[in-house]
Amino acid sequence: MLEGLPPHRPTHILRLTTDERSARAMTDLLGEMFDPTETAVAAFEDADGHTWRLEAYFADAPDEDYVRDLIRPVIGDEADVAEFRTIEQQDWVRTSLEGLKPVRAGRILVHGAHDRDAVRGNDLPIEIEAALAFGTGHHGTTLGCLRALVFELKQRRPAHVLDVGTGTGILAFAAAKALRQPVVAGDLDGEAVRTARENARLNGLGPYLKLYEGPGVRHRLAERPRHFDLVFANILARPLRRLAPTLSRVVAPAGVLVLSGLIERDVAGVLSTYRHQGFHLVRHGLIEGWVALVLARGGAAKRPRR
Repeated sequence: MLEGLPPHRPTHILRLTTDERSARAMTDLLGEMFDPTETAVAAFEDADGHTWRLEAYFADAPDEDYVRDLIRPVIGDEADVAEFRTIEQQDWVRTSLEGLKPVRAGRILVHGAHDRDAVRGNDLPIEIEAALAFGTGHHGTTLGCLRALVFELKQRRPAHVLDVGTGTGILAFAAAKALRQPVVAGDLDGEAVRTARENARLNGLGPYLKLYEGPGVRHRLAERPRHFDLVFANILARPLRRLAPTLSRVVAPAGVLVLSGLIERDVAGVLSTYRHQGFHLVRHGLIEGWVALVLARGGAAKRPRR
């Protein structure tokens, strides 16, 4: 279960081993107390099926005493043995490479350069540099959106696609490869936009990507009322709720909105917010504790498909 997307270049990491209840409690706590664009918290069940490993990634050096005091009410004296260490850039690249295995959603295959031989003749391959492994389909939020894209492509062919909070650009690339038409993608993080542009060049998609830097849809490329047939917003619950009015405004009358970056407890609040904007739930997907929602305009729909 993850509570935030890792920073583009984390410099420090916190690691500790505990039980499931404590791991989940600390995931929630640290996720609430730190800026999700600068910090990410992950909790994983170990192979023994009993212990859990918690990892927190920080873009800058954290105040270790503050973090220990923060988690002490949850795990007591175990807070004193929590491990903080610096992530050297070469370690980050190597770790990313080790974890970057091919990920498939229909014909879409996300892979590293070292796995080019995994590409089949009919695939839509997307290659991501090892150093940029986070922000690819290997995270449950992104894979959920990729599967939503595959499902939507079976229903129709969107003419105008927007990817809000594009990160490394993976969703925009997948849509551009499948549709062979330009896709608009933006992020408030200039580093993310630069990364997406480089990844687009790597994949031969430069001409198909219209990239912008800015929050939400606040840019001339994206701020186009009722224009986009398919809109992705793979962010987190709070910004998704905050952006609801502006995101809703750019979706075409028969368009679809795919929201991700949500854990299950977020779903009810986010759905309520978007129902007030005139949307209903069409489809609900769950991967590794992360939820992807497919919404459409109009009243209540039939029971959502999974």
